[in-house]
Amino acid sequence: MIGFWRKRLPTRGGQHGFTLIELMIVVAIIGILAAIAIALYANSQQRARIAKAQADARTLVSAISMYSATFGTLPTQLADLTAANTITGVSGGPFMKSVPASPAGWTAYSYASNPCGTFTVTASGDSTTVSSP
Repeated sequence: MIGFWRKRLPTRGGQHGFTLIELMIVVAIIGILAAIAIALYANSQQRARIAKAQADARTLVSAISMYSATFGTLPTQLADLTAANTITGVSGGPFMKSVPASPAGWTAYSYASNPCGTFTVTASGDSTTVSSP
């Protein structure tokens, strides 16, 4: 019975090993798996940059809203959020330690307001534009 389980595979001249075709198939499979992994890694980096831009835009909108609630007017530029100000006798700020840096390869955050009291914070990169509010 033990002899049944110990069946020996046929060999050529007593040599054991892999054939060239078996090695080529293994290398091809490893290459396919590596290509899939690299594509997924690049996509996750792009999604992370977009998520960072969205979070930074929300933070800037929140700071602009606090500035507006304190002084009754919108800031003229994003740098106004990082300094203490006194406007018409009202003191406040800073509302942020610093304006966040945009993700790598993205344009800097831009701020635009109009006399009606509305504003937008935008940045673009990775074929995407993030805009808030």
